[in-house]
Amino acid sequence: MTTRTVEGVEAAKALVGEELGPTEWIEVTQDMVNLFADATGDHQWIHVDVERAEKESPFGGPIAHGYLTLSLVPRFLPQLARYTGFSMGVNYGTEKVRFPAPVPVGAKLRARTVIDEVTDVKGGIQIRQTVTFEVEGGTKPACVATIVTRQYV
Repeated sequence: MTTRTVEGVEAAKALVGEELGPTEWIEVTQDMVNLFADATGDHQWIHVDVERAEKESPFGGPIAHGYLTLSLVPRFLPQLARYTGFSMGVNYGTEKVRFPAPVPVGAKLRARTVIDEVTDVKGGIQIRQTVTFEVEGGTKPACVATIVTRQYV
C-alpha cells in the first residue's frame, strides 16, 4: 500500500476518477465489536453473543455492526491520501451507505476509494468519494459509502 500525497487544490482536482488503494488489512476482533456495542448501545445478539450467534445466526457466528465498518473511514482514508497545503480537513457527511455483505468477527477488512468529484467551496475544496470496504476472501463488498470531506486552505 502506498499513500498518495496530494499537494494543494489542483493536485486534488487531478484525482477525479482515480482509484486509490487498497489499504492494509485489519482484523475485526470481538473486542472491537464489543467496544462499539458499548459505545453505541447496540448490543444485538448477532454482534455480541458469540455462543448464540454460532448456533442461531445465518452467518455462522458474530458479525461486526455495519456502522462499525463505516466508522473505520477515518482509519482508512489517511492510508489512501495525505492532503498537504491545506490548514485542515473535516468530515462533511455521507451521502449514501450500503452494507451488501456481513463482516464476520475475525475477518480481515480493507478499503479503497474512487475520487468522484472535487469542487470549490468557500475557503477550500469539497471531495466526494466512494469508499469500498472489502472482506478478505469475500465476493461482495462489506460496505460501499459515498463520503464527503472538505479541505480548507
